[in-house]
Amino acid sequence: MIDTLLADTEAFAAARLARPDDDPAQTLARVSWGVIAEPGDGVAGALIARLGAVDALRVALDDSRFALSDRVIGEAQRRWRPRARQRDVVRSLQGAHEVGARLLLPGDPEWPESIDDLGEHAPVLLWVRGDVGRLSMTERVSIVGARAASAYGESVASEFAGDLAASGTLVVSGGAYGIDGAAHRAALGVGGGTVAFLAGGVDRAYPAGHQQLFERIRSTGAMVSELPCGAAPTKWRFLARNRLIAALGMATVVVEAGWRSGSLNTAGHAAALGRPLGAVPGPVTSAASAGCHRLLREYDARCVTSTEEVRELLGIDATRAGGGGAARVDPDQTRLIDAMSTRTPRSAAELARIAGLSEDRVRALLGLLSLEERVRGDEAGWRLRTE
Repeated sequence: MIDTLLADTEAFAAARLARPDDDPAQTLARVSWGVIAEPGDGVAGALIARLGAVDALRVALDDSRFALSDRVIGEAQRRWRPRARQRDVVRSLQGAHEVGARLLLPGDPEWPESIDDLGEHAPVLLWVRGDVGRLSMTERVSIVGARAASAYGESVASEFAGDLAASGTLVVSGGAYGIDGAAHRAALGVGGGTVAFLAGGVDRAYPAGHQQLFERIRSTGAMVSELPCGAAPTKWRFLARNRLIAALGMATVVVEAGWRSGSLNTAGHAAALGRPLGAVPGPVTSAASAGCHRLLREYDARCVTSTEEVRELLGIDATRAGGGGAARVDPDQTRLIDAMSTRTPRSAAELARIAGLSEDRVRALLGLLSLEERVRGDEAGWRLRTE
């Protein structure tokens, strides 16, 4: 396949356009692997590590170059070969050019070296739309959680992501609804860096409801995928994508997660890579926090209740990150505290009216303040703590 691609003027020209200073054979071989192998294919990774991308491709697609008696390689060849279509490789390059996606290969200056910790399961290439320099930021945190997030969960994710991004930390997530979206928006809102790893091609906005969010991410951050343009997201690809989120981050924080949430898959990858893992506690009655409590109980995750504790996970000095250790003050939180009394209990609805906030926002803030032991609530309502 590689030899016919090199002989194909259209393929050769597309490879030259994508990477004008590189060997077209290496470019076409890597792109071919991105087409024929699913993300995280360990057999492909081992073969490429042993032989190089070009010779590994020849082995994968030519019976005469490897003994098919090797069961593992034989099975891999049978799943790779039906996808070995030259036109798909050319379309991959052309599609990337049409949307302005850049092709990153291992060894490039912008290639995120932390992803190589995945070993044989590391990506063979990355397609990037936006600022590729974001992948090289020194401090990086992965923030993930439930799609069906509560107001409390989205508020916590926003607070963490906003504070961290404002002090120069890259916020990494998966572009999904709920916690992912809240983290990306908060990072963008303070002019910080954010990266979204996608389970489909970088030319596809999925979920479609995040079209505008992805446009904002492309303008100042980066959208990244190991899949070619046009590739559709699937359940398996979402799970495979999670390993990249965990690998790029210096630590992973799970804000909300159900008992069987996909976010636990990301947490598992982070733990396997030896990355620090944090989980945000929630109400014991909340199904949306059951997965976080499971991480705390069964997976030795650290309990995280503030941005400062996330920085501890990352190993960031608080005085350097926060300008003398002073935390960013949430104006909504200030308004809510001003509306509260140490003596008179008030309901969330009453506090919302006095503070001029939505009731959902008030409930989310009360949850955070309760974790910090600054307020207390009972059947009568909410009050400021005096002790």
